Amino acid sequence: MSQQLTVEQAETAQEKKELIRFQWEIYRDDPFWVPPLVSERVEFLDPSRHPFYQHADVALFLARRGGKVVGTIAAIANHRHNQFWDDQVGFFGLFEVVDDQEVADVLLQTAGDWLRQRGMTAIRGPANFSTNEEVGLFVDGLPGPPVIMMTYNPAYYATLIEGAGLVKVMDLVAYMSDLTPYYQSGLPERTLRIAEKVKERRGITVRKIDMRHFDQEVEHVKELYNSAWAKNWGFVPMTDQEIEHIAGQLRQMIDPDICSFVEKDGQPIGFALLLPDLNQPLLKAYPHPDTPEWWTMLKLFWHWKVRRSVDTVRGWASGVLEQHRGVGADAVLALEIAQAVMRKGYRRAELSWVLEENFMTKRMAELYGGKAYRTYRLYEKAL
Repeated sequence: MSQQLTVEQAETAQEKKELIRFQWEIYRDDPFWVPPLVSERVEFLDPSRHPFYQHADVALFLARRGGKVVGTIAAIANHRHNQFWDDQVGFFGLFEVVDDQEVADVLLQTAGDWLRQRGMTAIRGPANFSTNEEVGLFVDGLPGPPVIMMTYNPAYYATLIEGAGLVKVMDLVAYMSDLTPYYQSGLPERTLRIAEKVKERRGITVRKIDMRHFDQEVEHVKELYNSAWAKNWGFVPMTDQEIEHIAGQLRQMIDPDICSFVEKDGQPIGFALLLPDLNQPLLKAYPHPDTPEWWTMLKLFWHWKVRRSVDTVRGWASGVLEQHRGVGADAVLALEIAQAVMRKGYRRAELSWVLEENFMTKRMAELYGGKAYRTYRLYEKAL
């Protein structure tokens, strides 16, 4: 007889530590999983320290069998999402589970019940916690470690989620460009000529981010981000506090030479924020709950700054105001960024993620040699 399966809400600091630590059990023998910094996960789950909780309710759950944790999940009522889209969709995230359909069913049912009690009519995910953070289940594509701030999971998660009755609602695509050929042949001459004509005729210029006036640059991003992305499926406008929080996290990892604003007549009309793939040195440092974090950080610094093991960048966030699209501003920005990335010696560039229905961005990725190489999926089920 199998031991009884129970689910409890994780509310205490100790229970949240168990939830965090469980990831190391799931991925113990997986060479591609990049462990998070424990301190970052603790902050992520602390309503007093993360601004997402200012407009959302989150419940964390642990599934146990015989006292041992066998699964985790978060139920998320993101009120800002529902106000923006005028719907009642709840979310699930932090989904980690052993390969057991019963455990997956109970976790998803528990999250769904919690959301239904709060008026939600559907459950969607996985999302940690919204499209502004880590989102989607890795369902198809080339194996390997994820790039910075992208998700990763065992292949059997898709079987378990679909077995619980959830169905695809949207796919997110990641494009990878091998820049090596361009170091020999240069970027396409036609692309260069078109960009020069656009800049001359439209009064469009590109400048890199000014780290000396970082707070002012963050204000520009606030104005551009929510406007440029407003019509994208699943988009949730970020609050000022959320943008400032993310900016504070990213400040130490930004390479200012590959982050730029596109301007018209001196006014920002778009931006592109690329991040060095710190997952590369982080995997080598391999954080663990039993390892002092100062030692992990020392190893991370060694592999990143001393050994210079980062050869990949991720196009994390970019956008051009709608009224300036279709006139070449996005093409000029993309070209300038491509040139900047190559000047810094990066060998690969991932553009992620891109909505499967965003044909314009997909064409832009392909123009610079990008190939769709990984697919991430969001699932949904009526409650």
